[in-house]
Amino acid sequence: MKKLNVAVIGGGFMAKAHSMAYSCMPMFFWPAPFIPNRKVIIDVNDELAEDAKNKLGFDESSSDWEEVVNRKDIDVVDICTPNDTHPKMAIAAAKAGKHIICEKPLARNA
Repeated sequence: MKKLNVAVIGGGFMAKAHSMAYSCMPMFFWPAPFIPNRKVIIDVNDELAEDAKNKLGFDESSSDWEEVVNRKDIDVVDICTPNDTHPKMAIAAAKAGKHIICEKPLARNA
């Protein structure tokens, strides 16, 4: 079964909810279309990112979302940040050819 490496941007409440969903997804959808691997969690600084990594079961942590989005080993970018940051991150992820999951709203205007 194919594994997809997931990078979650944001380490707060919604990142926790999404991380728990990734860990449970294969139990709810079997056979699962893929197995999500919680690869990298990104937060505003290294200390917060490392803390989120340890609490939420990620392989790695980072404070540089742009670097992570452009990594070849990342398949899915999950954006769990404040609304005003969504467009820039989603556009960068799309340009990098990633699958994108984004908390709503995707943007605040057209």
